[in-house]
Amino acid sequence: MLVLVRAIAIKTLWVAVILLGITVLSFGVIHLAPGSPTDLQTTLNPYATAETRQRLEKIYGLDRPIHVQYLDWLSRMARFDFGRSLSGDNRLVWDKIKERLPLTIGMNIISLILTLSIAIPIGVIAANKQGGLFDRATTVLVFLGFAMPGFWLALLLMLAFGISWPILPISGMTSLDFAQFSPLEKIVDLLRHLAMPIFIYTFGSLAGMSRFMRSSMLEVLRQDYILTARAKGLPERVVIFKHALRNALLPVITILGLSLPGLIGGSVIIESIYALPGLGQLFYQAVMSRDYPLIMGNLVLGAVLTLGGNLLADVGYALADPRVRAGGDSDD
Repeated sequence: MLVLVRAIAIKTLWVAVILLGITVLSFGVIHLAPGSPTDLQTTLNPYATAETRQRLEKIYGLDRPIHVQYLDWLSRMARFDFGRSLSGDNRLVWDKIKERLPLTIGMNIISLILTLSIAIPIGVIAANKQGGLFDRATTVLVFLGFAMPGFWLALLLMLAFGISWPILPISGMTSLDFAQFSPLEKIVDLLRHLAMPIFIYTFGSLAGMSRFMRSSMLEVLRQDYILTARAKGLPERVVIFKHALRNALLPVITILGLSLPGLIGGSVIIESIYALPGLGQLFYQAVMSRDYPLIMGNLVLGAVLTLGGNLLADVGYALADPRVRAGGDSDD
């Protein structure tokens, strides 16, 4: 356990250093991109002059050298202050993020639960019956999932279930008369609006996760200790779910950790297509308006999710594999 704690402490220090490097690169890249937060307020305004642009840049602090801007932003970040949005409403960045965060996180958590609930049994059964009908059928499903872009599937579902057979809404999170619904009707209405986006998230993740689980399970089933367990006469159910499954889940833990940044990045396109007021749509709007504080707030959140996911994956891997806790190599 002391080895595990020491490894986590060292990993945490590296996470802090990497996060600092990410902020430096991100801050520099977004300022190198063409355009400025003042463009929307001056370009389309016939009365805006060059002096008006300069005054706005001074108000926003954009007239200072970029390293001074970064150090000022970093000092505020050390106090957990993301700054204020430059998009015109001048609201706190964190206020805009936290009001969009529940929808994005909620949809992705539901999708993740559904993916694991479906992909793990599919991978286990396909590996246990390698070459059978079920394995071949799931292989076809996997290829469809890999080959089908999420935005294209979203448009197909909108056409099929929103226009040809109008049984599901195709945009927004609630109906216009949502306030007049009973509590049960509100839940049903919310589920109807989120059914297609959640299906797309799940279907896209299901293909890769089930295939990854199948490959991991096949590798474990070839190990000597599985042959020994079967030679002892243990029931196949015990061999598969007690001895093989636990070890086959170890690589899946790593994949789960790496899937956390997709909570933001993977939501941009789907939330824009379905007009869902989530974090992905907010990030897209921030980029289009060159809202530097809001972009940095989203990027920092994504970086924290990525690095935190890696850290959680390492901890989960160590908790699941006693050899890692003992300081050994899990591949020996």
